[in-house]
Amino acid sequence: MVWAENILRGLLNKLVTRGSLEVELYNGTRWVFGDGSGQRVVVRIADKATAGELIRDPEVRFGELYMDGRLDVVEGTLYDLLKLLLQHGTAMRSFTGRKLLLAARKVRHVLFGRNTLGRSRRNVVHHYDLDAAFYDLFLDADRQYSCAYFASPELTLEEAQRAKCRHLAAKLLVEPGMSVLDIGSGWGGLGLYLAEVGGAGQVKGVTLSDEQLAIARKRAADKGYEHVKFELEDYRNTRGTFDRIISVGMFEHVGPQNYDTFFRKTADLLAENGVFMLHTIGHTSTPGLTNGWITKYIFPGGHLPALSEVVTAVEKSGLMMADVEVLRHHYADTLREWRARFMAQRDKALALYDERFCRMWECYLAMCEAAFRFLDVVVYQFQLTHRNDVVPITRDYIPEREAQLLAREKALGEPTPARSWRDRAAVISGG
Repeated sequence: MVWAENILRGLLNKLVTRGSLEVELYNGTRWVFGDGSGQRVVVRIADKATAGELIRDPEVRFGELYMDGRLDVVEGTLYDLLKLLLQHGTAMRSFTGRKLLLAARKVRHVLFGRNTLGRSRRNVVHHYDLDAAFYDLFLDADRQYSCAYFASPELTLEEAQRAKCRHLAAKLLVEPGMSVLDIGSGWGGLGLYLAEVGGAGQVKGVTLSDEQLAIARKRAADKGYEHVKFELEDYRNTRGTFDRIISVGMFEHVGPQNYDTFFRKTADLLAENGVFMLHTIGHTSTPGLTNGWITKYIFPGGHLPALSEVVTAVEKSGLMMADVEVLRHHYADTLREWRARFMAQRDKALALYDERFCRMWECYLAMCEAAFRFLDVVVYQFQLTHRNDVVPITRDYIPEREAQLLAREKALGEPTPARSWRDRAAVISGG
């Protein structure tokens, strides 16, 4: 496999022009790349087949080889290695010669990639029905498993996740007594926030995860919130009309074949004067396929949309764009915090699962952080309406409403089951 090692060495020489990378081969050979600056990163390749596998399918095999310990970082961290490899941003993609592989993947995606009702359920179970104790190792106490909003750099993860809820609630323009549908409601944190702080009179959250549903229902019951309901339900089967609709971190699982269905369905569910907030990961380049390793091991059926894919589907639905915000680096900072917490409690994760699983999650968190930091991956927040007179014509209302919500949070204090909904509603209304 000398030819493969020569190709790999040439690619690394182009990719790593700054920093310090050393590669130890199985036979004792050492390669050195970069200008020698910064922290040294040392990678060990365990066998002679590794180089060939990396050349043939770097997107998938990099993660698999790391999971199996055949590619290991013996000095520095996996994130340090990814930082060196991605330092040239999206330009690095031209080094990998992936056009034929991507063409084959696109054909498979068209033939087998549609997220039917059954497949969507299986995809969600694969990732979200892991042991609840596992997610406790790295998520904040509210179990927000989506991009936080670092309104200022000194915020803690907990503060930034609370700021995300506040930011979304402000743009949702939720008013006391309104009905809200939360599509992909997770462990219930956002739905409970909209009821507790936003004052929503009725909240319905739908999820396809049994584990998330059980916890969300218990949280609502513990607070005595009979007006907050969580259901095991696919959004395509939801019925009714809602004043407000919100979906955070769920659209990535819909799949481009179902975009038209998704927006037409939400248009049907949204009241004529309603507001729909969609928070999703996406990217700023032309439409393409999501990382093959991520879709194979972490999020089967997942797809990160280009802006053009979302806009085209929205136009067909009859909804209109009232506002679009692009969050850059917020998810990188979120993943940095998750990765640090995960690595600090890795022994507890190992007690729940095995070493290969832990290496897989380390790879997932590091790869995603690097993608948000150095590539074209971002988070979009879309504000959608039926009419153009529902949302204020300037964006001044957003910080104003955030300030009001923050004041309500402080007035309400720490949520307790003993404090009734009527008492909390009185605080919100100023009574």
